[in-house]
Amino acid sequence: MNALVSVVATVSGWLNLALATLVCATGAILTSWVPPRGAGVTFFARLWSRWWLAASGVRVRRTPPPRLPGGIYLANHASWYDIPSLIVSIPGNIRFLAKRTLFQIPIFGWALRAGGFIPVDRQDKSRAKESFQAGIDELRRGGSLVLFPEGTRSRDGRVHTFQRGGFLLALKSGLPIVPVGVEGTYRVLPRTTLRVRPRPVTVHFGAAVDPADYGLRGRRRLISEVRAEVARLAGVEAVAEDPSAAAEAEPGTES
Repeated sequence: MNALVSVVATVSGWLNLALATLVCATGAILTSWVPPRGAGVTFFARLWSRWWLAASGVRVRRTPPPRLPGGIYLANHASWYDIPSLIVSIPGNIRFLAKRTLFQIPIFGWALRAGGFIPVDRQDKSRAKESFQAGIDELRRGGSLVLFPEGTRSRDGRVHTFQRGGFLLALKSGLPIVPVGVEGTYRVLPRTTLRVRPRPVTVHFGAAVDPADYGLRGRRRLISEVRAEVARLAGVEAVAEDPSAAAEAEPGTES
């Protein structure tokens, strides 16, 4: 029975992902000009997320998020299902940093651009400053940014080294950092397979952290403490850090 449920969830999930993307991306593009800026895109992003999750048999629960006008949400990244789980859980208008190649996909990429999502070119480090400034500009317009500071999906479900880009954004903008642990998505769809296994997912929010309490000199301690909190919230182990990876300048994320 479990194998049959997984087959149905896999077929339904991927087929409905394609349909939901076509419908919701089109809707987001057509309503992107309606004020307030980004509200239409956020609505369709949440519709897209709920559609895909329901079609995959994935139920998402959340702990109460902190009440903030805006912030930088830093989450672990173990599965593609992290994205819809976070979209339906984080309040207000939210934006992600996403791979630049996604913006080249017809309709879907146009919707990302219309919604103020920020492209990151992981192959061209010279564009890091461009992405960084775009993140600052978006934060100044209001709302929140969501980043996966590991830069890519974890291969083993554990939390790996955090890049510093999201922390520099927080220090530059003065907005709080909210650690987020996404629990359960690795069992739904790990990186090594396309087979969906329906499971409950829980998004755990930590207390907001004021980066001003650390300053630039305390950046390493800030990164270490937030990383440990994200791992704790997700209920997984944090592996030994790689100092060279942590030194990467761009705000990392991978969709």
